[in-house]
Amino acid sequence: MPRFLFIAQYAPQGAQAVLAAGGTARRAAIEKMAADLGGRLESYDFAFGEDDVYAVIELPDARAAAAAALTVNGSGTARVRTVVLMTPEEVDTLGQVHADYRPPGS
Repeated sequence: MPRFLFIAQYAPQGAQAVLAAGGTARRAAIEKMAADLGGRLESYDFAFGEDDVYAVIELPDARAAAAAALTVNGSGTARVRTVVLMTPEEVDTLGQVHADYRPPGS
């Protein structure tokens, strides 16, 4: 199943809600969202600095990942960026794919 890295930054009201309910409650909410989309939460870590959360979630496809990202972003309590993750084995197969690309001006 494809894996996605969700990098979240809390808005002030989102950070206040995490402080009030706790980190495990937030992780449980993301676990439920992933399960409802047919996936599973692989890891969920809080961070400090520019980003507040790093979550790796297995989901059936990019459509489910986009739905999750749009739902979180639409809440107004957090901003999320999504990164598609690839295994080393998937990267090994890239040499078999040939893209016909012409640079601009060629």
